[in-house]
Amino acid sequence: PPGRTSSRRIGPISLRTPLTLLFLSLCAIAAIWWWLAMPISLARAPIDPAAKLECVSYAPFRGDQSPLVKGTMIPPEQIAQDFAQLAKISKCVRTYSVQNGLDKAPELARKAGLKLILGIWLGSNRVDNVVEIATAVRLAKDYADVISAVVVGNEVLLRGEMTAADLAANIRSVKAQVKVPVTYADVWEYWLRNRDIYDAVDFVTIHILPYWEDLPIPARYAATHVDSIRKRVAVAFPGKEILIGETGWPSAGRMREGALPSRTNQARVVSEILTLAKQENFRVNLIEAYDQPWKRQLEGTVGGYWGLIDAKARAEKYPAGVPINNFPMWKQEMAAGMVLCILIFAVAMWTARRRPWAPRFGTWLGVAGSATAAGALLGVAIDKLLTESLGIGGWTQWGLLLAAGILAPLLAASVQMSGRPLPTFVEVLGPRAGRTTSRRMLLLGLTLGVTTVIATETALGLVFDPRYKDFPFAALTMAVVPFWMLMVFNRPHEGVRPMAEAVFGGLLVIASAYIAFNEGIANWQSLWTCLVYVMLGITLWRARAAQNPG
Repeated sequence: PPGRTSSRRIGPISLRTPLTLLFLSLCAIAAIWWWLAMPISLARAPIDPAAKLECVSYAPFRGDQSPLVKGTMIPPEQIAQDFAQLAKISKCVRTYSVQNGLDKAPELARKAGLKLILGIWLGSNRVDNVVEIATAVRLAKDYADVISAVVVGNEVLLRGEMTAADLAANIRSVKAQVKVPVTYADVWEYWLRNRDIYDAVDFVTIHILPYWEDLPIPARYAATHVDSIRKRVAVAFPGKEILIGETGWPSAGRMREGALPSRTNQARVVSEILTLAKQENFRVNLIEAYDQPWKRQLEGTVGGYWGLIDAKARAEKYPAGVPINNFPMWKQEMAAGMVLCILIFAVAMWTARRRPWAPRFGTWLGVAGSATAAGALLGVAIDKLLTESLGIGGWTQWGLLLAAGILAPLLAASVQMSGRPLPTFVEVLGPRAGRTTSRRMLLLGLTLGVTTVIATETALGLVFDPRYKDFPFAALTMAVVPFWMLMVFNRPHEGVRPMAEAVFGGLLVIASAYIAFNEGIANWQSLWTCLVYVMLGITLWRARAAQNPG
């Protein structure tokens, strides 16, 4: 009788498989987060309260403030607040311009007890250059007790906005009008390519950014790389001090080959560079004091996260005595993932109770795989959403992908238990007569569509304009694994291959091959993302429609 069958199916024996798999999934999630949140130990804190930093780069912009917006003026009170905070951890700040309210920096630095390396921003506009130089010269004369050096131009040769001859003439002009040392700052290779600039400056200021090298340097070798480049430049330019005018590491953003931006890597690199500087007695200016969100418009996510101090909270990222890990909120993120995992199993169990047959073990295995992936990656996906979203378009795109990553395993768990295959696009968006009447299947199909469109857009971006593009591996994996599980365990064996799925699937597989080759085998973010693209591509390729949509 139906009642007896139902009683037998919901008894302890029938629940043993899902409950065992749920327990294993939760254990896997806990183990993964324990590993992800493992703190690192450093011989020296990145910011040592007992020894102030030599100098840090400073830009005054907060929130939506940006030098890219003409007329932006930073109030003196805001700069004064920053200087008061920086004076507790650094002896000096380096500025890059006297625009946007930074002409008040020398006066405010004096009040805060800071020295100032004053920057003059040079570009292709000669009129602007004249105004910038005149203002800086006046400040250098009026605040000679505060300004320890003047930097005439920052990476203007790298940007190709001025010839070496014109730059040297500007340097000599400033040098003739001020009494403090004068230098020029650029990436180290451009000093070696323009040796005549050496004669014009009082000391050489080089930028060594291991992450941005043409051949990116992994974090574990970054400090050694900085020291070796410094020594190489010192051999090329004997007789004058070599100041490392910019060095550091980003705390967030995309990998470049083996160079991974992260909180732990930033702390490690800064700590090791400062230790070397102390041992070998050379000066270092770290980039930078505060995270600068506006730089993300130029350099992607990674551009906004070079600071030692958080842009929003204005708090040190690595206070002394506090363990350093990549996920400070890991307990809450792990808990959220476990809740999602339990919900996925609950949906599957509820659907199974309403079916006249007992689910196969493989079906439960598919649910467990989806639940484990979603639970383990939810916190990472949320962290990436908050870190990598920029503007309305960015928040919409990553928000939709995260929503797909949450909905896909929940919907797929129910569909998996029902024994139905993944819906095709024509069943969701095709002619009314052929559309599915199941709301669950409709929502799952729309989720698949959103995931496919975003996956294709990001894949093509990584093919044609990859330098500043992030890898959406976390949320994308959450969404794709359930589709893959449905394809494996509930695959339809009859029907025709839909054209839309075939095109998207082919594009994803081809793009993945190029991205993996272009990014290199050391870039695990790229390899992971490409693997998920391929999984989605195969899932779409193996889809079958009940009838020819054409």
